[in-house]
Amino acid sequence: MNLLNIETLSKSYTERRLIDRTDFSLQEGEKVGVVGMNGTGKSTLLKILAGLEEPDDGKITMANHVVLRYLPQHPVFDREKSSLDCVLEGNVTEENRWSVESDAKAMMTRLGITDFSQPAGQLSGGQKKKLALVSVLLSSADILLLDEPTNHLDNTMMNWLEDYLRKWKGSLIMVTHDRYFLDRVSNRILEIDHGKFYSYESNYSGFLEKKAQREEMEQASERKRQSILRMEMEWAKRGCRARTTKQKARLERLEALKQGKAPVMDARVELDSVETRMGKKTVELYNVSKHYGEKTLIDDFTYIVLRNQRLGIVGPNGCGKSTLLKIIAGILEPDAGHVELGDTVRMGYFSQELPQMDTRQRVIDYIKDIGEYVPTKDGRITACQMLERFLFTPDMQYSPIAKLSGGEKKRLYLLSILIAAPNCLILDEITNDLDIPTLTILEDYLDSFSGIVITVSHDRYFLDNVVDRIFAFEGNGRLRQYEGGYTDYLEAVQQEQGAEEIVVGRASRAPEKKNTEKDWKKNVPTKMKFTYKEQKEFEVIDEEIAALEAKIQALDEEMAACASQYTRLTELAREKEEAEQAMDEKMERWMYLNELHEKILAQ
Repeated sequence: MNLLNIETLSKSYTERRLIDRTDFSLQEGEKVGVVGMNGTGKSTLLKILAGLEEPDDGKITMANHVVLRYLPQHPVFDREKSSLDCVLEGNVTEENRWSVESDAKAMMTRLGITDFSQPAGQLSGGQKKKLALVSVLLSSADILLLDEPTNHLDNTMMNWLEDYLRKWKGSLIMVTHDRYFLDRVSNRILEIDHGKFYSYESNYSGFLEKKAQREEMEQASERKRQSILRMEMEWAKRGCRARTTKQKARLERLEALKQGKAPVMDARVELDSVETRMGKKTVELYNVSKHYGEKTLIDDFTYIVLRNQRLGIVGPNGCGKSTLLKIIAGILEPDAGHVELGDTVRMGYFSQELPQMDTRQRVIDYIKDIGEYVPTKDGRITACQMLERFLFTPDMQYSPIAKLSGGEKKRLYLLSILIAAPNCLILDEITNDLDIPTLTILEDYLDSFSGIVITVSHDRYFLDNVVDRIFAFEGNGRLRQYEGGYTDYLEAVQQEQGAEEIVVGRASRAPEKKNTEKDWKKNVPTKMKFTYKEQKEFEVIDEEIAALEAKIQALDEEMAACASQYTRLTELAREKEEAEQAMDEKMERWMYLNELHEKILAQ
């Protein structure tokens, strides 16, 4: 059954055309994930469907008696109302009050809100988002419009929300940048690309494959058009005369071919490594503790961060993850213990909340305040050129910051940190509000970043792709470390829980066997295996070594050709030394991975 239909929808903001005469329909039971670059109109589409904004053109029709509920990105509540009353508003009647109130309290508790009488004016932005989410889920709606429902949820909460929405019988349209969430909940992807809608009957993984196929077909069609156009141009140059109907038709076809448009490819954020070299001493934490009132957030934590290490920090909301990052960055002082930084450490701190920006200031001036020129691997480039790499067109650069979307402001904030050339990145929920294409480029950048990365994130996909060690808050301020990415951490925890269940189960029986420990260990899998990141590294390391070998050979040839040019020869010698050092590191890693691979095969 068709619940909602959009015909020739259009929407513009000043000179920016977000949606350009495009169509879409929603069927009963469909769970649609909306994807696209920041600023392409994803949130605007939801607001139009919710009736909060008017389209410039087009028609939206809904089936009779369809009830629609909208979760905004930044909900607003009456400051004086209690948390529970905010959730119940619009959802409760005299007949259903008891059952709805019971469900509301259960959901609020699931999302970490236990003081039901607390006024909304005392809540943080994240807590308000959770209240709005509970209110929407409690409603008897046929269609849910969810704008970033996973923001401010920890991993346990997200797992609960995934299960809830998968089992939910209604239809939904959601904007989210959490790729695992999209993969597990959605059964259809709607991409907004250059003002047009492209629909894919699949989850996120299927969308990636089908989008690649669509782009290949478009490029093949364009190659064919260009080939025919060249032949027709050659025919026209030979001096044909439009005497016959056949010749006239051919000339008309030539004009049509000339007017054809090539497929517009997605612009991609270009991140270049502009970090500063780091010495031997890095970031060292000694017996760090932090309390708020009677609550212990961090208790006697000691750790020395290795060079080029990637650390992910996970745990429930309010456990102290952001507090730990602020202590490392020097924004907060610990109650006990201390943090030591090496003399060459240059910190780049990305806060969970956007810093105060003068929204009247032009985008270009915001970056120029940090630096007129930016050092990159290719030499110095201007602030204007760096902004273009981050997809800020010349028109956007000379517009006030107020005109940017939330995601575009986050991208501008990220650029302001990277151009300061840090070699230690502290990232607090950097994945919130960044679009998926930008996240993909950021992950590639961090993979080649020569420095330390310490991140707090609820984006499980991001953690799997970026970090090589997880620190998990496990209560009473204690942190425990796990090797690998988020998936490896989750498997380790599940394995430990399974082992505990086996021990408890055996202990509850009659003590007929004395060697209980040996018995339960037989049931726990102990096979060696690659971590998620090691598997990815093993798959490409041969190609990376071959590329380095080719680079060294090319440098040798160029050095032989310019032996008399001292300045250029010095540059080439330095490049060769760096390449050889990278080659040595890759070869050591190759030996380790191959030995591990052989052991895995031999099991």
